[in-house]
Amino acid sequence: MKGAAVSIDHFPIGLEMDVAYPEFQVRLTLLSSTQLKFEIKDGPFARSEIVAIQVAPLGNGMFAVSWQESDGASVVNVQDYDCGVIHSYATLPGGRFLRMEGAITVTRPALQASDERPRRNKALVLEAMTSLFQAHDASAVNRLYSADYIQHNPDIPQGRDALRALVAGMSKDVHYEPGMMVAEGDLVAIHGRIRGWAEAPQVVVDLFRIEDGRLAEHWDVLQDEVPVTTAGGVAMFDHREGQRSVPR
Repeated sequence: MKGAAVSIDHFPIGLEMDVAYPEFQVRLTLLSSTQLKFEIKDGPFARSEIVAIQVAPLGNGMFAVSWQESDGASVVNVQDYDCGVIHSYATLPGGRFLRMEGAITVTRPALQASDERPRRNKALVLEAMTSLFQAHDASAVNRLYSADYIQHNPDIPQGRDALRALVAGMSKDVHYEPGMMVAEGDLVAIHGRIRGWAEAPQVVVDLFRIEDGRLAEHWDVLQDEVPVTTAGGVAMFDHREGQRSVPR
């Protein structure tokens, strides 16, 4: 799955974070798309400065951020907000070169949400559900599902191979209609209706966990669809509901 393009508009301005490198800890504050403040309280590199930065979006919640400090040190950070880590490359005034990796701990959130994962993950889930249960494309399993895929439905065997076999042997009568989707972090829930899976049409909520751009784990709950004329008087599923949550 190709990485989605990211605009500099998604750079998390206002974000304050502690970054734990092996030799020291630094607090970074993203003041704007052109300025950053760093604070190193302890150790041989202890100092604080506001520097001019250049930001280049790399895709999938990643940004290259570069600057030069007043003492001549040059720094390039690859800030990966999906994985919560910064890869830092610094050339010190004396010529010493540092390669470091540090975990991010957010101490103050950005002024506006910048997490691209929910949109990307919803697109992945929608592609998987329509490829498998509309187009009956068993070849899509290897592309969209992780090799160690975990299945919580007790009627389906574990693993990607079992899922591929299920799709390959599926009746042509099986047809899935996607509805609304909700996504947060690495989780996506999709509400839909499936026909031909059982004797009566069923309304289903599928919950997926995404890891490294593929579907890694799945839970579902199914319920036979009943007529609108029953107690609640409201349809269990409406195909128009999916228009509220189409990935953009």
